[in-house]
Amino acid sequence: MAPVLYIVIPCYNEQEVLPETIKRLSAKLCEMIGSGLCSSESRMLFVDDGSKDSTWEIIIKAHSENEYVCGLKLSHNRGHQNALLAGLMSAKELCDCAVSMDADLQDDIGVLDEFVQKYIDGCDIVYGVRSNRKKDTFFKRFTAACFYKFMKLLGVEIINNHADYRLMSKRTLNTLSEYREVNLFLRGIVPLMGFKSDIVYYERDKRFAGESKYPLKKMISFAVDGITSFSVKPLKLISNVGIIISLLSVLGILYALISKIMGTAAPGWTATIASIWLVCGIIMFCLGVIGEYIGKIYIEVKARPKYTVEEFLKK
Repeated sequence: MAPVLYIVIPCYNEQEVLPETIKRLSAKLCEMIGSGLCSSESRMLFVDDGSKDSTWEIIIKAHSENEYVCGLKLSHNRGHQNALLAGLMSAKELCDCAVSMDADLQDDIGVLDEFVQKYIDGCDIVYGVRSNRKKDTFFKRFTAACFYKFMKLLGVEIINNHADYRLMSKRTLNTLSEYREVNLFLRGIVPLMGFKSDIVYYERDKRFAGESKYPLKKMISFAVDGITSFSVKPLKLISNVGIIISLLSVLGILYALISKIMGTAAPGWTATIASIWLVCGIIMFCLGVIGEYIGKIYIEVKARPKYTVEEFLKK
């Protein structure tokens, strides 16, 4: 029996690209249903993450005209990860498997057949992984490579060059619902589940229309969230830095005492000022890292809802 597939697409101010996204995904879903790869009950679920443009109006119109379009409206902008989670949790009772993807048509919808086929073959999780980054700028390629290497260095299980284009089975979605953390980093959470998985490689296209919702500031924030949500090694690193600085300080004191006894002490104003600034900079950095973790704890202990659904349009 063909599985019921839900394609979950978070949307934030996507009015420029959304009509084309709906058109292309509808054609692809019809093709997959026609070939018997997925059930006729399969749907596309567009999640409006508190958009300020006409994104929701476009979704409502498509829902009334297109039998495959469903819509989920969040009452307030909660960020990409929370919007994606809201869509997945809303779809988990209605589907056998769900594919998450962005609305900007950068993810290759042509490989959806491979996702579903691997699910049929027994995989609970299928990761969409970029085959190359030739279309990215040097800066983006370099920072992405550094991020993945740093995450693995910290002991985080993460898939190289994988964003949020993935298939998850119903049981993985049920398992995901048991993760209660407020600070979401799905790229790190999903591999932790340990279910049978596979990879589908694809080439990522340029954004079809509109502006990227992940400028440099958000990318840095996302990277920090990923690091602090899955590893305490930065805190251990602070301890190690503190020990090293203490040892260097002892050596510096011994050197100063020996110089004083030998009568070779020099004014050393520049070296003193430089060392003070260096130590102060390290202290401020360490306090910043500690503050980041304390902030995470503060948000987690309040246990506020990750999202609030205002309206759910389903077939």
